[in-house]
Amino acid sequence: MFGNRNRRKALLVSAALVGSALLMTACQDTDGGGAVDTGAAQSGSPSAGSEPSASADGPAATPSASAPEADPSASASGGREGSGADTGSGEREQVGQVCGANDLSWSTRSESQAGGYILVMAKAKSGITCVLPAALPTIAFGSDGTEAGPAEQSVGKAITLSGGTTAYAGVNPKTTNTDWGKELDSIIVAIGNDDANPVSLKVGTINVDKPVVTNWHTAPKDAVPFS
Repeated sequence: MFGNRNRRKALLVSAALVGSALLMTACQDTDGGGAVDTGAAQSGSPSAGSEPSASADGPAATPSASAPEADPSASASGGREGSGADTGSGEREQVGQVCGANDLSWSTRSESQAGGYILVMAKAKSGITCVLPAALPTIAFGSDGTEAGPAEQSVGKAITLSGGTTAYAGVNPKTTNTDWGKELDSIIVAIGNDDANPVSLKVGTINVDKPVVTNWHTAPKDAVPFS
């Protein structure tokens, strides 16, 4: 009798141990599956600091820095100061290119006033606008390049030549009272000493000795080279 009781007790203990082991295994499987699902859910949603990922339609756009606002005070040409010459009143006026002798159409005529002189006339060629600077015309004579000195005490104003505008300068080839001089029949005219294309103008036979020339003027009466 006691042997049967002990055998039944041992079987109950074994069954209890097996049941406990199965229960623990089931709980571990349940906990492990939940951990896997939770991890997958966490990896599917990007964190706040992660970069945007590519989608099926193409790579996600990366936000760029905002462009700087345009400065309303800057001019369309890119500068604030503007171009041109300062007029002294806070405004600027357009400055054209300086005339070269080859930009102009030239002519001369002899005048009897003030003992006789040569009136030199210059006009811009068709389609050209240029500026005669406020400087004495460069007038040279003969093979030795004798230059005319100033007939006026001050320099005149710059003159813009375009269309029908004509500039005038008066040349007195001889300012001395002697009979001596060089007899020539042409003069060489340039716009300043740096003009690379001076022109030679026929003037008839003249006697040259200490010549003088006026500034450029817009009226012929202002270009008389009084001694």
